[in-house]
Amino acid sequence: MGVVKSIFGQMKDGRTASLYTLENSSGMTAVVTDFGADLVKLMVPGDNGTLTDVVLGFDKLEYYFDNSNFFGALVGPCANRTAGAKFDIGGKEYNLAVNDGPNNLHSDIENGFHKRLWSAETGNSCVTFSLESPDGDLGFPGNRKVSVTYTLKDDNTLELHYHASSDKETIFNFTNHSYFNLAGQNSGRNIEDHIVKINADGYTPIEDGAIPLGRIDSVKGTPFDFISPEKVGKRINDDNEQLHFGCGYDHNFAINGYDGKTLRVAAEATDPVSGRKMTVMTTLPGMQFYTGNHVTNIGYGKGGAVYDKRSGLCFESQYFPNSANEKAFEKPQFGPGRDYDSVTSFRFE
Repeated sequence: MGVVKSIFGQMKDGRTASLYTLENSSGMTAVVTDFGADLVKLMVPGDNGTLTDVVLGFDKLEYYFDNSNFFGALVGPCANRTAGAKFDIGGKEYNLAVNDGPNNLHSDIENGFHKRLWSAETGNSCVTFSLESPDGDLGFPGNRKVSVTYTLKDDNTLELHYHASSDKETIFNFTNHSYFNLAGQNSGRNIEDHIVKINADGYTPIEDGAIPLGRIDSVKGTPFDFISPEKVGKRINDDNEQLHFGCGYDHNFAINGYDGKTLRVAAEATDPVSGRKMTVMTTLPGMQFYTGNHVTNIGYGKGGAVYDKRSGLCFESQYFPNSANEKAFEKPQFGPGRDYDSVTSFRFE
């Protein structure tokens, strides 16, 4: 049904950031912004047809200038953690911001792609955000061109199609860091009663500091077994070393059926009260399941919402954390003749 552009606010350098509202034939809407290519609002119907905003975020642009929790953010060029804040390509070491203990998290918290003003081009029920990043920007090699297309389909699917190219060998590992609360972002309910199913027989255990140990362990017999649907809160407080390290769930799952191109189900989440169900699909090998363990008393959410611990769930499709270094994992290295391309979608019913 087209795309409506409106003003979001003014950046510190005087440029104007805009909002783009996508609406489908059933009335579902998605609002995204060219500031950070962020997802700002997602209005989804429940069992009674009532539309409710199911993603955490802010009404004002200036609150996104900080956004240390990455609400709605497109994270890049490399999502998640990189051990020692460095990686090697062809025998050359590249150093990143040290911003998570001795490691790197999400490329750069202060100056990452989620803090840039992207170019925008609208289409029929879609908007494409594009960004150019010069050689050495944020510590990564290559003159890079990056785009993400948000498309809202009539079957209530929001699709994100990422593409990136570089004139040098580099690392690309993008994700969207939206926090979902299917009861509504201003419901006052946390997500521990959400029912989640994850299509993964294995996950990557971590050390204290959240760097993966370099192996895939079976989820069977552990609190990480979501092969059958389980309440998020059922085992989240178990006396389990991995849960202690993550302060809850903050772990990468190895999604079944990965072949580098097939879009397959990664996870499902349901709010038993509203009846809203979300299905996450991706072409990528992994998904970080994060239960908002470090969100603390944010009192300026949309509509005056207060966000606190476990106010939202993240389903961050990705290459595995520290895959730029870990030889046991597929390395997200791309360059001339080998572009990055992935699709992740969120379908609601």
